[in-house]
Amino acid sequence: MAQFFDALSDDHRAFIAEQHLFFVATACADGRVNLSPKGMDTLRVLDDRTVAYLDLTGSGNETAAHLAADGRITMMLTSFGKKPLILRLYGRGDVVRPGDAAWEALAGHFTLLTGTRQIIRVAIDSVQTSCGYAVPRYELVAERQTLVDWADRKGPDGLIAYRRDKNRRSIDGKPAYPGDELL
Repeated sequence: MAQFFDALSDDHRAFIAEQHLFFVATACADGRVNLSPKGMDTLRVLDDRTVAYLDLTGSGNETAAHLAADGRITMMLTSFGKKPLILRLYGRGDVVRPGDAAWEALAGHFTLLTGTRQIIRVAIDSVQTSCGYAVPRYELVAERQTLVDWADRKGPDGLIAYRRDKNRRSIDGKPAYPGDELL
């Protein structure tokens, strides 16, 4: 049932483009494994071995801390529609922030949202598909705008202050930002 691929195929790319939800998992050698749901229009396929997603300010910054410490990342997308499928992307990720050399080129793939903190770029090592036969069917009602509305109310200075207070370190104390940089 499960199949592995070295890169994304056209069918994989089409499947990714149809999804409204994906999951990101990261971990360090010690501490907690982090698993985060992601939504909105924030995921892009850059080529057959690279994806990136727009990472918005949130309650933590586990992914950035784990990538800085270890680099491993797994992304999962699953069909909740009529045709079942689970797609996993295994790879190594890095964090690109405003001001970094790669920012402008990567940011051009997205409509930047209020609260944009960074872009997570993933170099894919392997792609796996599996059946998804036991995943229930759901229908999308609407995207939530709550996070963007919250970020709008905070404003640029409020977001910087929030990141300094809440996003500097992971739950396990791993640094999420190099130095004291908080954009």
